[in-house]
Amino acid sequence: MTNSQPSHLPDDDFESSQVQVEGNNIFIRRYGKGPAILMVHGFPRTSLMWRYLAPKFADDHTIICVDLRAYGQSGTPSSSDDHFPYSKRAMAKELVGVMDKLGFKTFTVVGHDRGGRVSYRMALDHPDNVDRLAVFDVIPISEAWNRSDARFARTYWPWILLSQQSPLPESYLRGAPTAAFENPFGHGSFGPDILEQYVMSYRDPVRVHGICEEYRAAATIDVEHDHADKQAKKQIQCPMLHLWAEGGPLDTFYAKDGGPLGICSQWAPLAQGHAMRGGHFFPEENPDDTASVLREFLKG
Repeated sequence: MTNSQPSHLPDDDFESSQVQVEGNNIFIRRYGKGPAILMVHGFPRTSLMWRYLAPKFADDHTIICVDLRAYGQSGTPSSSDDHFPYSKRAMAKELVGVMDKLGFKTFTVVGHDRGGRVSYRMALDHPDNVDRLAVFDVIPISEAWNRSDARFARTYWPWILLSQQSPLPESYLRGAPTAAFENPFGHGSFGPDILEQYVMSYRDPVRVHGICEEYRAAATIDVEHDHADKQAKKQIQCPMLHLWAEGGPLDTFYAKDGGPLGICSQWAPLAQGHAMRGGHFFPEENPDDTASVLREFLKG
């Protein structure tokens, strides 16, 4: 069930709700009406990152923007020694449950950063629910780790730092909660009001632990799930849009692999895509161009 709450952003036309599913609650922002599009944020954002993009589709789609577990206003379930509750498999299943509760058996899913990895896992594990998949500025987890080197470690610092054993990364995040927004994987053109809403997650020790648990899962059990699928030759069968930041790490690191699209095509035979202006957070920094490309993909 959902309980409507007033919007905290008066300039945005959305309805906010808490959806109870499988022992957790997921906070959503809902826009528009029509066929459903699920939008899933990444680190260090929340569903707020879609505030410019989501309304552009509200005339003819229902847009559901979620806070991932531990982020924003969603619940923070307890983890386990193998980090499974924060695996992409568990998080994807939870969001399929959210969409089912909202009455959407099938939908398009759009994911950025960590949310992009939840989204491709959703397409692999729940192919009957995902009509179309769009993944922004990530490649599959196992593919990234398989190509890791000193350059990777310096660039993708959250992967290395936040996957360390507790309480080291938790202490860093809680000790300097704005630091994650003062680097290429966090900065944006928003003002202090938006920053404060983002930073709220990092002032809560329970949420910070959950966020770190997701990174620990990404270094362990998520890799196992990817490897098992690749060994079984399991692929994403729905149409897939893959966009990445022009001039960013994905655009420059993987030329010998055919670029990020070459890597993703091994997982999704119907993948298409290209680089986008706007940095890692191009959906937030360049929503007009992102909307244009995404709309063409939805028409396809």
